[in-house]
Amino acid sequence: MQRRAALLVIDVQLDFCPGGALPVSNGDQVVPVLNLYLELFNMRSVPVFASRDWHPEHSKHFKEQGGIWPPHCVQGSPGADFHPGLRLPKGTIVISKGMSSWDNGYSAMQGTTENGTPFAMLLRRMELDRLYVGGLATDYCVKETVLEALKEGFAVTVLTDAVRGVDVKPGDTERALQEMRRAGADQTTFSSVRSALLADGEARPPARTG
Repeated sequence: MQRRAALLVIDVQLDFCPGGALPVSNGDQVVPVLNLYLELFNMRSVPVFASRDWHPEHSKHFKEQGGIWPPHCVQGSPGADFHPGLRLPKGTIVISKGMSSWDNGYSAMQGTTENGTPFAMLLRRMELDRLYVGGLATDYCVKETVLEALKEGFAVTVLTDAVRGVDVKPGDTERALQEMRRAGADQTTFSSVRSALLADGEARPPARTG
């Protein structure tokens, strides 16, 4: 973690968890791990962001309009809610994406706050330069967010114990992790982050793994 870091929780919504409209296998398993990160980062007063798919009822993202996915995370629907076990701290800033009928909404970097501020613009206004990223799904929204954030000049660390993939094709998740590494993302786990915090009051970024 750096002085100017932030934690980004990506799309931990009911429709992406078991029983939802577009479930990620074992997607709900990220919740307890993310809660550890949320507690740790919140104790350090690190800003927390939570992105969500927030699709209109009619979207090119959905099969009925030519997309590849069943309807999911429709604005205001129960499936669009964050997982009830996710303990987002007070002050978490919600980033909504995929809000227009033509927008797939894979990358949180294309999302906006409730008042319409683009996410990337907000990060720069807050003078944040590193994102720690976990959530769903590794091979889609996590990957696209990480790759775009890197292109925008942000340092990114993927929390590999707090992500899960769809694996439409076997191996998609591992290929996504490799692609993010090649693009310059660091990858780490909770024990490394926690150890770095205990070892250094200034909370240096943990060593790159993988």
